Amino acid sequence: MPELRKDPIVGRWVIISTERGKRPSDFPMENRRRDIKLCPFCPSNESSTPPEIMAFRDDGSKPNSPGWSLRVIPNKFPALRIEGDLNREGMGIFDRMNGIGAHEVIIETPDHQKDMVDLDQRSMENVIWAFRERIVDLKRDPRFRHIIIFKNQGEAAGASLEHSHSQLIATPIVPIRIHNEMEGARKYFEYKERCIFCDMVRQEINDGSRVIYKNDEFVAFEPFASRFPFETWILPLKHGAAFENIKPDQVVNFAEILRDTLCRLSSALNNPAYNFVVHSSPVEIHPPYDYHWHVEIMPKLTKVAGFEWGTGFYINPTIPEDAAQYLREIKKA
Repeated sequence: MPELRKDPIVGRWVIISTERGKRPSDFPMENRRRDIKLCPFCPSNESSTPPEIMAFRDDGSKPNSPGWSLRVIPNKFPALRIEGDLNREGMGIFDRMNGIGAHEVIIETPDHQKDMVDLDQRSMENVIWAFRERIVDLKRDPRFRHIIIFKNQGEAAGASLEHSHSQLIATPIVPIRIHNEMEGARKYFEYKERCIFCDMVRQEINDGSRVIYKNDEFVAFEPFASRFPFETWILPLKHGAAFENIKPDQVVNFAEILRDTLCRLSSALNNPAYNFVVHSSPVEIHPPYDYHWHVEIMPKLTKVAGFEWGTGFYINPTIPEDAAQYLREIKKA
């Protein structure tokens, strides 16, 4: 059973998950494309994964069989387990609880050769709808306080299997990164009575130097204080704290701008490894007025080393305005 332990100095919770140590190593890079038959995420290999939670099927095929266009399964090697009670307890100055949560895998396409950047508009929309459906379902579990969607693309970004997939983890606590982000947004709202993310959207659009692309519902830009080269954020133009409240027209526009942004990054940086994270408000009945859901995409072009780990400072060798200009001009090539 995994467990959660709290750092008493900075308040950061850490997942101690022995199950993750049992993951098999991925195939060597030069052999990956040859071993599709061994990929547990490919059609006809459904028996290699836990039973599916949901799937999109156009042909009426049966669960856990070929015929799907998108499939959601429990992670075979979960960071947290859904069975059991939290059993919070103190151990002197330390706090711990059982590693209760949910850890799911969204297999985005049956085609082993496709990455997220290769998905067509409808397939990308299906991925977004799957994200939403799983969050809405897991929010019903009173043990969960936060649900995060993320994607590790490429070995350098932490992917252990090549077949394109995203992941979802529901946790019984609000991660400190989200807590700090919400605290900063709350303080800004108390001072100005405006959402800081909404102000950021307006300023970035008015300035334009860091904007990559904008459609009717979203804007993609390089953050002013980017931590990494070509770090890219996507924000809704309209205020919304919870990703799962996304509307149908927003899904269409979100899929369009996400595809556009990933294509630009892929073309500009020669298909880099990257991490993709959906930041959304914690699980609560009334989402806050001061928080704004968004996506952060972080290409793995530099390494975090001793100075960064020791201080929390990040060193970014690429000026965000230059990165944005380069990405804006990609379609001209």
